[in-house]
Amino acid sequence: MLARLRKRIDENEEGFTLIELLVVIIIIGILAAIAIPVFLSQKTKGYEASEKSDLRTVAQEIESANVDAQNYTGITFGATKTMGTTPGTLSGTGALAVGGSTTLHVSNGNSITVVGVATDKFCIQAAHTGAASWYYSSDQGGLLSSSNACTSAAP
Repeated sequence: MLARLRKRIDENEEGFTLIELLVVIIIIGILAAIAIPVFLSQKTKGYEASEKSDLRTVAQEIESANVDAQNYTGITFGATKTMGTTPGTLSGTGALAVGGSTTLHVSNGNSITVVGVATDKFCIQAAHTGAASWYYSSDQGGLLSSSNACTSAAP
C-alpha cells in the first residue's frame, strides 16, 4: 500500500527541482557576466568614433584653408584665434569657425585642440571625458592614437 501511495505521488509531481533551477540561474549569470562588459565598451567606442570623425572634419577644413595661405600658422581657429600664435580649442557647443569662413559643428562632449603647428605641418587632438584622446598629424599621415604623434609638429 505504501508503495502504491509513493507511486501516485511521484506520477503527479510536475515542475523543476531546486538543482535544475540553480543550474539555469548560474548559466544566466555566466552569460550576463560575458555580455555586460561588451555592452559597456560600445559606449567608449562610440565616443572614440566621434572624436575621429571630428578630427577628420577639422583637418579637412584646415587643409582647405591652407590651399590659399600656404602657411598653417596663419589659419584662424575658433572665433579670433590663429593657429600659430594663439592656438585654441574648439568644443562641441554650437557653430565653430575654422579658416575664417567655414563653420563646423563638433560633436557634443568633444573638444579639438591645436597641439602643434609649423608653416608646413600641424597636429590636433580630440578629447572626450569618456574615451582616450586621438590625434591628427598632417605630416604623419592622419589619425594616430599616441600623443607622440604630435612631437614632430612643434615649431
